[in-house]
Amino acid sequence: MEAPKKKEMWPVLLTPFTPEGAVDYDALSRLIDWYEENGASGLFAVCQSSEVFYLSLAERISIASFIKRRARIPVIASGHVSYALDDQLDELRRVADTGVDAVILITNRLCEEGAAPGVWMDRLQYLLSRLDPAIPLGFYECPYPYKRLVTLEELAACVKTGRFRFLKDTCCDLSLIQERLRVLEGSSLSLYNANTATLLSSLQAGAAGFSGVMANFHPELYAWLLAHYADQPEKARTLQAALTMCAQIERQLYPVNAKYHLQTLGLPLSTCTRARNAHEMTPLFEDEVRQMAHLVEWIKQTLLA
Repeated sequence: MEAPKKKEMWPVLLTPFTPEGAVDYDALSRLIDWYEENGASGLFAVCQSSEVFYLSLAERISIASFIKRRARIPVIASGHVSYALDDQLDELRRVADTGVDAVILITNRLCEEGAAPGVWMDRLQYLLSRLDPAIPLGFYECPYPYKRLVTLEELAACVKTGRFRFLKDTCCDLSLIQERLRVLEGSSLSLYNANTATLLSSLQAGAAGFSGVMANFHPELYAWLLAHYADQPEKARTLQAALTMCAQIERQLYPVNAKYHLQTLGLPLSTCTRARNAHEMTPLFEDEVRQMAHLVEWIKQTLLA
């Protein structure tokens, strides 16, 4: 019998900025090392955590290209933020030209919120007919500017094309994840859960792994869960509960708080972001992040020792 496929972790990369607001490639280089040292299977670049909607096209292409050249593990990237399909097509082609291992389509770029049924699929077909069929593709259900979930019917149609490899699932609904996994069974398209609370149950149901915000805080805990959820189920269940509680920090001041956390670990990142005001990172918020880090160290020294 074929051995179960190893579960994978694909962190959603932050974009370091200098205090003046430029992309900080020296800090990005060190950040890539940190992801790799802490169990990342691959890297998801130029996504919402990267502040994709606040980057110029030149910056998006430069960042994707830099990460692909610098990383020792696979790299996938998004980067199309325009409204016009032909503009998106140009963006997607230029992302593909960086040599990334897959180009990820942001689902809410394909139709406006509340669009009539069929519009999303029609626009996807428009892009597919004009993108090189050799380019591996994926989907990202980005929550901004609105969350556009792929329907089961759309997912089945995408499976039939054979062109898709990666789905960053943000539905946060275990029953829907299970339905999606049934649609994807035996296909080339793998589901990566972005939601911590449903992660363990989704792994047990057949999800391929994790691709979420909290891999920017303690990826080593997610790496452990992915590796041991089946052979150490009681520890995995306790770790899952702790991770769910820690994940509430997402609602604080992300991605500023993630950059602050990485600073406390010794990484050379400023807390500067374009999406949020770093000055809103209050002493209370900082203390909450430090207390979470203390809890993580306790988990590693006791539960996982």
